[in-house]
Amino acid sequence: MDVRGAETGFSSRLVQGFLGHARLLVPWMNRQSDPKAKKRPNAAVPPLYGLARILSKWGICSRTVAETWIRSGRVRVDGRVEPDPDRRHPLQGIRVEVDGRVVGPVARRVLMLNKPRGYLVTRQDTGDRKTVYDLVPPEPWLFPVGRLDQASSGLLLLANDPLWAGRILGPGGQVSKTYHVQVSPPLLPEARSALAAGPALDGRCCLPMDIRELRCGGRTQWLEFVLREGRNRQIRRLVALQQSEVLRLVRVAIGPLLLGGLRPGEWRWLADAEVQGLECSRHDLLSGEKVG
Repeated sequence: MDVRGAETGFSSRLVQGFLGHARLLVPWMNRQSDPKAKKRPNAAVPPLYGLARILSKWGICSRTVAETWIRSGRVRVDGRVEPDPDRRHPLQGIRVEVDGRVVGPVARRVLMLNKPRGYLVTRQDTGDRKTVYDLVPPEPWLFPVGRLDQASSGLLLLANDPLWAGRILGPGGQVSKTYHVQVSPPLLPEARSALAAGPALDGRCCLPMDIRELRCGGRTQWLEFVLREGRNRQIRRLVALQQSEVLRLVRVAIGPLLLGGLRPGEWRWLADAEVQGLECSRHDLLSGEKVG
């Protein structure tokens, strides 16, 4: 037996096999390294949400109320009682019943209220104080889009659509808000300029804002603030930085929506065009340009 010939034949077959595999691998490697190569589309997988969150997103009730309903056995999904408010389901393609009544996404409703001073923006208060829910209709379920503290008054929105509210208040952009503010003692032009530039609160700079004097009467002064972000008690804290105090704070506009002649405690439903106008007036928080 010719050992060298056998070894040569074996080596030749080994090389041919390796080259064959290499020829198969090269196209695959090229596809993986080519950024322009089209990938096979995967079947779209719908996002899943907890059942309580779905009821909230649909505008049926708050998540807290939904959790109570679900745990008490009042909610069925596709004919079966669902006891777990966190069990995940798709937003569409399911049949949900509450107390035997089929429910689903409700039409968006947005209410504008002229909040009086002294009212809390909360559904319930342990101290039995007055809340904005004492002023608005009990149906449909509504939640506040933004806040006004108890001592503040003016334009407050309530809606039944959390997705819409998220677009209005979300981190990508917010609708500008205009306030008329009475302060004492008055702020000099240098102090107003310092505030408008966006000083730091809680270690983070505020976004630049517009501030102008409306009128000044001795010890008090009315100013107009236009903010493009929402931070807790922002105007009151900024004014305090200049050794002054807010006496009155009234929100008079949200984007293009004006408080107008709505008297304290009065409310009205927004027209579809007004709701759309709010979304279109959003501002990018970094560039200051409109988003919508």
